[in-house]
Amino acid sequence: MQASRARLFKEYKEVQREKAADPDIQLVCDDSNIFKWPALIKGPSETPYEGGVFQLAFAVPEQYPLQPPQVRFLTKIFHPNVLFKTGEICLDILKNAWSPAWTLQSVCRAIIALMAHPEPDSPLNCDSGNLLRSGDLRGYQSMARMYTRLAAMPRKG
Repeated sequence: MQASRARLFKEYKEVQREKAADPDIQLVCDDSNIFKWPALIKGPSETPYEGGVFQLAFAVPEQYPLQPPQVRFLTKIFHPNVLFKTGEICLDILKNAWSPAWTLQSVCRAIIALMAHPEPDSPLNCDSGNLLRSGDLRGYQSMARMYTRLAAMPRKG
């Protein structure tokens, strides 16, 4: 547990230094618990998520970095690799391809990359995956854009 705390403090310092270098990611440590990290990520440009700001919740295990963090979307998102109800993310680095070389910041970058390049062959959201697998890119983008507008964009007025 001491090693995980030391690693998380090191990552916290790096995040503070890199804030300006990575404006698409806002990763902060919960003031009362170093194992909880809320994050905000911007939807990647030229995707249906562009313009949206998506909230993530990191739950870091005491065995970190030997075990991956649990990460989920708190903001509703229509994406084949995200379970709509819970925000669970299907991403290999969060499961069997985890390496202690990954940081919380690099996990955020990987999630942004997944948003831009969905994997419809391993869907958690079957509706979204089926649209992509059947070649209905327009339908998928329309639904994803609609949910981005409803859940991830600041309301005006």
